Amino acid sequence: MTSSPTLSDAAWRKLFPRASAAEWNDWRWQMRNAVRSEEALEKLIPLTSDERAGCRETAGLFRLGITPYYLSLVDRDHPFCPVRMQAIPVRSEAHARRGERVDPLGEDDHRPVAAIVHKYPDRVLLLALDSCPVYCRHCTRRRITRGGQVELGREELRQAIDYIRSHSEVRDVLISGGDPLLLSDARIEELLVPIAEIQHVEMIRIGTRIPVCLPMRVTEELAKLLRRFAPLFVITHFNHPKEITHEARTACELLVDHGVPVENQAVLMRRVNSSARIIRELSHACLKMRVRPYYLHQMDLAEGLEHFRTPISNGIEILESLRGHTTGLAVPHLAIDLPGGGGKVTLQPNYVIERRSDQTLFRSYRGETYSYPEPEETDCTCPYDETWCARGVPSPDGGRQLNGDPPVARAR
Repeated sequence: MTSSPTLSDAAWRKLFPRASAAEWNDWRWQMRNAVRSEEALEKLIPLTSDERAGCRETAGLFRLGITPYYLSLVDRDHPFCPVRMQAIPVRSEAHARRGERVDPLGEDDHRPVAAIVHKYPDRVLLLALDSCPVYCRHCTRRRITRGGQVELGREELRQAIDYIRSHSEVRDVLISGGDPLLLSDARIEELLVPIAEIQHVEMIRIGTRIPVCLPMRVTEELAKLLRRFAPLFVITHFNHPKEITHEARTACELLVDHGVPVENQAVLMRRVNSSARIIRELSHACLKMRVRPYYLHQMDLAEGLEHFRTPISNGIEILESLRGHTTGLAVPHLAIDLPGGGGKVTLQPNYVIERRSDQTLFRSYRGETYSYPEPEETDCTCPYDETWCARGVPSPDGGRQLNGDPPVARAR
């Protein structure tokens, strides 16, 4: 098996010669020394005229922030380096195009309290904070992560937990933001304990780019803390195999080794990862570190992101190039979050040639035609289901709690 690239001392010491190895591997040092201005960036990376203009013209629109670690992955000599394109603004980002929206997913229409988005029936998004280790140029929540929209402090989080507690239909809580793993271990525990105590909450997910942009934040202490709240899933965000370094791999494997499943959501970006070869390599690299490729997202219609967007057909062609040619685990779901709040729908190549009463004709991934005979009997009801559901008593939300089965005891 091939190994992931490791950052040599020379690679980062050339950019940050005064940093000791202990400082470099300290996530708090990384945050204190994040690059946050054009002037600071220009001292470390030779900028193109387009990037220079991008830094200036987006200064009042969206934050600039890059951890030293993530900056060390940038190819100084190539303007289309995928890490560079995700971290450094260009002029196009300063200009909204047709169809783009401040709130592309219609989340603000479903915010009953400041830190909660309740758009789907059985799950909520909890916005833990508005800051990130790196401000991705393709951010769909740039209205929030630009800062200043709303305070997301302890009182707002208390209101969010009260909301979840009072809505028994909520079984799944996705904690995002901003990046929730920028909170201290103590603050993360303070957030997770009351959520885990809510009986109708069955699972917690944490959306984070920490393994990608700040892998030294993933410590053994953090991994043990998260494991206490199982079932808890970490959803991370690698977009290109260049981001999967030894450090990133170590962070992901530390979580998995401690019993915290990790899944990856990539965003399809034109000229960054918009080819089947890149997505295949990314998926294979994720699987090698036991991270499941979960979603490949069509770019959302956030303002200033036209230059990143791909045609819908591009994503479908990528899936068609993967299906059958690599393991199914390496084929993510291609998803588009419908503009204005319609929610996610998934897309795939159409393998159905014709539907008949007695058979359906398909094409295989090789383009060959196959027939699947339809059954004579078509009654698809499940007679035992009534018996199965009757084994318990109705719960307040209309579901069932099994007789004799106590509520799951969540760790604290």
